[in-house]
This record gives sequence, C-alpha cells and structure tokens, in this order.
Amino acid sequence: MSELLDSLKTYADSDCLPMHMPGHKRRMGEMGNPFFIDITEIDGFDDLHNAKGILKEAQQRAANVYHSEETHYLINGSTAGVLSAVSALVSFGGKILLARNSHKSAYHAALLRGLKIHYLYPQSIEKWGINGEILPSDVDNILQKEPDIEAVMLTSPTYDGVVSEVREIAKIAHHYGVPLIVDAAHGAHFPFSSYFPEDAVSAGADVVIHSLHKTLPSLTQTAILHLNGNRIDKEKIRNYLSIYQTSSPSYVLMASIDTCIKWAAEHRDAFESFCKRLDGLLDSLRKMHSLTLIEVPRMDATKVLISVQGLSINGLELAKILRTTYHIEVEMACSSYLCAITTVADREEDLHRLQTALLSIDKSLSKTKTKAKKPILKTESVLPAKSVCTLLEANEAEKELCPLSDAKGRISGDFVTLYPPGIPLLAPGEMVSKEMILRIFSYQQDGFTLYGIHADSLKVLKREREWERYFA
Repeated sequence: MSELLDSLKTYADSDCLPMHMPGHKRRMGEMGNPFFIDITEIDGFDDLHNAKGILKEAQQRAANVYHSEETHYLINGSTAGVLSAVSALVSFGGKILLARNSHKSAYHAALLRGLKIHYLYPQSIEKWGINGEILPSDVDNILQKEPDIEAVMLTSPTYDGVVSEVREIAKIAHHYGVPLIVDAAHGAHFPFSSYFPEDAVSAGADVVIHSLHKTLPSLTQTAILHLNGNRIDKEKIRNYLSIYQTSSPSYVLMASIDTCIKWAAEHRDAFESFCKRLDGLLDSLRKMHSLTLIEVPRMDATKVLISVQGLSINGLELAKILRTTYHIEVEMACSSYLCAITTVADREEDLHRLQTALLSIDKSLSKTKTKAKKPILKTESVLPAKSVCTLLEANEAEKELCPLSDAKGRISGDFVTLYPPGIPLLAPGEMVSKEMILRIFSYQQDGFTLYGIHADSLKVLKREREWERYFA
C-alpha cells in the first residue's frame, strides 16, 4: 500500500469531522470500487468531447435541473470552465472587466490570452474584514467609460458566501451588449432550496460555472458549465473545453456528476431538512459571548464564519484548537476569522458537534477575559493595486529576486497567493505597495503559507528601459 493511500485510509478511519469540502463529507455516495467502473471511451459510452449518446443525455439532464440551455461536464474542476469561458469570450489582447477577488484561474486565463484587465473591486465589509459584493453601479460606470470591454466576470458567491446582485449586473452588462460570466463555484446548491440565494443561471448570467464537489455530494474535481443566450459563441466555448480538459476524461468522475445531480433533484426534502438543522446551529452560535458569528446581508448561510476579533487568538489558532481538541477540520482560517462549510451531507449530530465545540471554546475564552495580544489585520479584503503592464507581459519579462522589505515601487513578476481561497494578493504586472508588504509580513508572522514568496523575497521585473517610466 502506498504511503498516500495509507494516510488517506487512516484519516478516513479517524473520528475527524470534516467541516470543509468536498460536499459529500466522506459519507454520501454509493459508487463502490472506483476501479470496477473505470473505463475509456469504449462502444456505447460516448465521448465527452463529441458527446452524442449517453454523455450528451447526462449533460442534458443536468441542464434541465439547473434550467440552463446547455450544460457541460467539467472533470478538470471549475478551473477548466473559467479558462474556457474567458478564452472564448475575449479576443487575444482584448479587455475584460474582472472582479479583483476572482480565483487565480481567471488570472491565468487573462495571462494566457494577453488580456488587458479593468478591475471591479468588491465592497469591503470593514467590520468583519471580508470582501463584500460587487456593486451594479460600479459595473455600469466602467462599461460606460470602456466601450471595448468584451466580457464581465465576477465571483458570486464569494469564498465566504457573499452574493452579488447578479440579476441587476446581468441587465447592465447586456445593456452594453457584453456577456456576463459568473464563477459560482461555491453556489452549486442554490437551486435546491428557496433558503439559499438566487442561482446565477436563473438570474440571467450568460456563462455560469458550478463546482459540484464544493457544496454537493460529488467527487473532488467535478464541476459543470452552463451556457445561455445568444451573446456568447457556444461553439467556441466547446472548443476551448476540449483544449483545457484532458482527452481521457474520467468516467468515475462523470458518473459522480450524474449521480450527484440526480440525487439532488430527487431529494429536495433533504435540503429542507438540512436548512432546518443549519438554522438551529446558527441560532445557537448567535449566543456566543467572545467568538462572533459573522452575518452580513446577501450571504449564503451554509458558510459558517466565526470571528476572533478582539481576542487573544487568531483564526489559525482557533482552527488548531478545533482540530487538536475536538477533531474538527474547518475549511479555512485567516487572521481574523475562520470558515466552516456545511452541506446537505451534514447530519444533526455533526452540526451539534460543531456547535458544542464552538460554545465550549467560547466559554473558555469568556472566562479568561483576555484582550488581543496584538493588532489583527483591520481587513482581509483585497487591496487596490496599480497594474503597469499585462499579466502576459510581466510573465514574459526578465525577473530578479528582491527582498520583500525593499520591494516597494517594484513591479511584481509573480502571483502572491494565500491559499485557500486562491485569490491573488498580488498579480504579475502590479506595483508593490507599502500596504501590500505590511500585509504579507503580517500573514507570515501569523504562520500562514504564502505562495510566490521565496525566503522573504519576491520576484520582480528587472528595471529595464521599457519599465523605467513607472519608477519616476
């Protein structure tokens, strides 16, 4: 047995409670031995990249459930859908209006296509230090000033569960003749209960990407892409799907997608029962005295965010207590809060176990009455950044390592990403600010891992002649 497989089995046999993705929570699904159903494109089983039979029918079933004109299986995750949508809808070197809190896959698409990016900055919810929604008025203002923008892309819901007014934003984008792409990776469950926010497909978005594995009972790496309306070239998107996805798609993953959607469509009562269980958990957590349940308007309640502001511990330390003392693993922890993902797979006893642990920790913190031992970041929301060249130009330029402490005013040559959720703090081609340096140092001091930082140094563009005007 391999060390990885042995470790996975040991973890699976433990009593650790998963408050993270995948949405099946390691208990839903009855597909049996994956080797038994692992095949290639043999007679009678169709071809995902030229579906005419069983896979075409399966994708049509998904479209019917999500009320989409056309739905495609993604077995390379939502990333393949984002890459395909952006590549197809924006010409090489063209302009895109992109939410700055987009997943790194959107940036990679912009890099590969040499795109010029105009950023949409989400509202900052300063009280809790999280990214809020994208304002429709901001979309309107930029599209009015930049008539050659070819597509709008935003993330809704965000990793923290905040939902933008997609219906209004779609109307605005369409008014200017521009398609709207919505990365709704964390919202695949929305259509299955009125308890959840409105789904982006129903709200009128032209392209919507859902990660089934994040919030529904489907295997990791499974997602779907929805296409609607006549503002998009559907054939071009299909072509890019065949480019960005493997030529040997896993039938195990595709079977998981089909099984998941069929189950969700036939068990809406299970979602209603889950929503009642979730309401009970949230009602209890609202009574905490030291820890605080973060609740903001237009938020998906399945994301349970717990703030540690004003306390002697940070989010990472709270997550460690949950892991080591209560054997509960959460989705994400940062300086000021943590996120636990709940799904329809969570039983009453699971939510009660999370509730008991948090209330016990809260009681312990209340007894000590200790104040914060150091200032916590005022906000985790994205910082405004000045782009001085495209991602592709920065990627192709010659680079050098620069100590982070000396990087103010330099042009980043790499992505700096705190993962999860995979949103770049700094992107290639952006000027490094003092605020960004301080934030990176703060994350390092708190023990977080940052991708793109090399021994306290950052890759920057060399001060060659073509960049000198930016250093004046």
